[in-house]
Amino acid sequence: MILEEINRSPGNAGVCHAQMYIMGTLLRHGSDEQKERFLPAIARGELRLQAFGVTEPTTGSDTTKLETFAKGDGERYIVNGQKVWISRTEHSDLMLLLVRTTPAGEVIKKTEGLSVLLVDLRDAIGHGITVRPIRTMMNHHSCELFIDDLEVPAENLIGEEGKGFRYILDGMNAERILIAAECIGDARFFLDKASVYAREREVFGRPIGQNQGVQFPLARAHAHTEAADLVRFRAADQFDRGEPSGADANMAKLLAADASWEAGNAALQTFGGFGFAAEYDIERKFRETRLYQVAPVSTNLILTYIAERVLGLPRSY
Repeated sequence: MILEEINRSPGNAGVCHAQMYIMGTLLRHGSDEQKERFLPAIARGELRLQAFGVTEPTTGSDTTKLETFAKGDGERYIVNGQKVWISRTEHSDLMLLLVRTTPAGEVIKKTEGLSVLLVDLRDAIGHGITVRPIRTMMNHHSCELFIDDLEVPAENLIGEEGKGFRYILDGMNAERILIAAECIGDARFFLDKASVYAREREVFGRPIGQNQGVQFPLARAHAHTEAADLVRFRAADQFDRGEPSGADANMAKLLAADASWEAGNAALQTFGGFGFAAEYDIERKFRETRLYQVAPVSTNLILTYIAERVLGLPRSY
């Protein structure tokens, strides 16, 4: 609800949603010592854990092919590699970093041999990590990371070495639900603004909202937003209960991203030329909500998940 209202306001909740879902890895798989060391400070607002170092330039969504390697060296790991599209790095104190600790050729399953390290960015930036901001069309602070002989204390390993892929999956369903909430907030912003404008804007002696050509796209987008909202809450309920929520979490994200993009198109069409003026926020939110068709998981990958995991169709990749 918090993220939905931030986006409806119309802010952008990207600056805070990560800390909500990244926590799953530390909460469920961190040691008692790690929890005692980091969680109280995070809760007090003294530490920010928002950076999630997973994606690499040559792997994209094929996470198990990542090449960033952490070599154990006594009481530390030496990490080398590269990451891209790591959001909020410049605004985080800590980062969860997914690395390979066993060469890909030495594991039986491709999901094995990956580990999660908790990196203190306050020490690491400039001492093993170089951050290069990426200019984008939307309001997200993403970066490319170059990692050269980064030293991470062995005590910062989350859980068991080699089982990190499973650990990060714990946060993925929460992430999809949270993103769905943001999309619903975007959609409701678009619909609120467009409805007010359509009632007040007069052309040819009548409000433009009296015309069905304006009414129907907004009404349809509203219906789709409400449907996505129901799936969002169903997925959240499953997640809170500790029940399997993968199918509904993915469908919530899919439906909500589609609804926000549909609502954005309808709002821009309703505003006409004024929709491109920065003062109305339509063009900014239009750019921002387009992201959710691509990230944090693309619409096509969600469709393959539903086809294979829900409908039982053959694996496509």
